[in-house]
Amino acid sequence: MIESLAIVLGVALLAAAIVVLKHRLWPMGPDEEPREDVAEYISMMVGVLYALVLGLALVSVWDTHSSAEDHVATEASAAHQIHLLAAGLPTAQAERMRVDMNTYVRHVVDTEWPSMAQESAPDTAGWHLLDRVRATAQESTGETQVQQATVQETLAQLSTLDEARRGRESDAGERLSPVIWFGLIVGGFLTVAFMFMFGVTRSFTHVVMVMGLSALITFTVLLIYQLNTPFSGMFAVDPEAFTRYF
Repeated sequence: MIESLAIVLGVALLAAAIVVLKHRLWPMGPDEEPREDVAEYISMMVGVLYALVLGLALVSVWDTHSSAEDHVATEASAAHQIHLLAAGLPTAQAERMRVDMNTYVRHVVDTEWPSMAQESAPDTAGWHLLDRVRATAQESTGETQVQQATVQETLAQLSTLDEARRGRESDAGERLSPVIWFGLIVGGFLTVAFMFMFGVTRSFTHVVMVMGLSALITFTVLLIYQLNTPFSGMFAVDPEAFTRYF
């Protein structure tokens, strides 16, 4: 958080310093127009187009982040339900089911989460652990109707868990396109640069305008950068959904 604020402040101060130098080295002459219509029109168009790129990028990373949260919550809930459903199975089978599910959850929290925090894809060991859970659930069809219903519901929850895990793995690999990043960086530079085309007579007013715009653009781009990796960074999705149940 402090690093992000320092970057925003640093960019704003750099922009202010450039404005001050511009007014001292190239002051406006008495016959110059305060504003130019062409510069105003171009600046407006660049600003509008850049706002569209910012909106597209922000919506994209926010959707991915929200999707990651939903998949994690669904996966953890399904794992918890399977753990509870084990009570309806024969004693030996139920104990193996609980042990297998606890092993899977520990693997997700202790192994996969640190890996995803380093922006690496989860390994295949998690799928092998789920196969063990499925094999345990299918050991018997159940001697009573309650046990049969428990096996069917356990398999249904396993399907939900599988789907949520696939979604989590997909979210961990989602990133903004390099084309959008190019538009964010170049568009931000152009938007700020066009502020120097206006002949603002008061240097203090010009400094405040450029500082505010630079800080806002830098803050938004940093926000997009933090949200671009759902499982790392300032707004990382944590495994609290799993640790809350287990």
